[in-house]
Amino acid sequence: MERFREQLAYLRDNDYHVIPLAELVENLENGRPLPAKSVVITIDDGYKSVYHKAWPILKSFGFPFTVFLYVKATENKHWDYMTWEQVRELEKAGVDFQDHGYGHGRLANQPAAMSDKEYRDWLRSDMVKSRTLLAERLGKEPRVYSIPYGEYNRTVITVAKELGYGAAMTQDPGSVSDRTDPFLIPREPILGNDWATMEHFRDILQRVDLPLTGREPDIEKISGNDPPARFAARLLFPERYLPETIGIYVSELGWRQAAVRNDVVSIENSSKLKRRLNRVAVSAREKTGRTAIRFWLLVNQDIVPDK
Repeated sequence: MERFREQLAYLRDNDYHVIPLAELVENLENGRPLPAKSVVITIDDGYKSVYHKAWPILKSFGFPFTVFLYVKATENKHWDYMTWEQVRELEKAGVDFQDHGYGHGRLANQPAAMSDKEYRDWLRSDMVKSRTLLAERLGKEPRVYSIPYGEYNRTVITVAKELGYGAAMTQDPGSVSDRTDPFLIPREPILGNDWATMEHFRDILQRVDLPLTGREPDIEKISGNDPPARFAARLLFPERYLPETIGIYVSELGWRQAAVRNDVVSIENSSKLKRRLNRVAVSAREKTGRTAIRFWLLVNQDIVPDK
């Protein structure tokens, strides 16, 4: 908690603007540039530590923040989670609560025995249940969905849109710009030992988004036994970057120097992919000296969970 307090003090003392999540989403929806040095603070799940530890510190700094509730845990009065009474107390004090799903399942897992329709129905059922309970308990429907475990595919995103969410949060690292997809908003995890150091904290605050399109492969399912022949993307602003610094990262393959042709960056691949999940990133050093990065997630359909 002392490290958490130190990080918040760093934001305050270095002229960062901690803004509400709603402001971020509204800017993305309207294509407006984000205020310089903006930060959004989110906390997933809704453990009691939010009420007893995080909130008093955040309140002392006057910083807005959002809690994404694991609704089943609160509804079933799990001992380590906030009660609805505590949630309502924080909400009355100005804390924003949004949706982290009902069952907190790994949504990108489509069991082999489940048809595409059954899979969509399962996703819809979980989201509807959490949306309904949040609306009943707090008097308003959630606008933003934090994908459990940050594990998504195209179907998860589509169902969230169909149900009326205005945005979705991933757990892909990265920064946000006006070119960020509102349904693929990245977040930097600040946890554990390595990712909670002040050095790491300062580093990620200096990173910027790397706007791109034409992801290869996109966030559709892939086959690990018939892997993508290349990983690639088209940079929207190639003139911003030093070509020799452009690289592509795949979880299972590590970082590789990217080939650059016009505005397309790529690496060739002949390796089978054995992991269920692989994150892909394009990274480059801007001519200004800042590191720019953009991640996305791939799900290996050859590794099918039982449930």
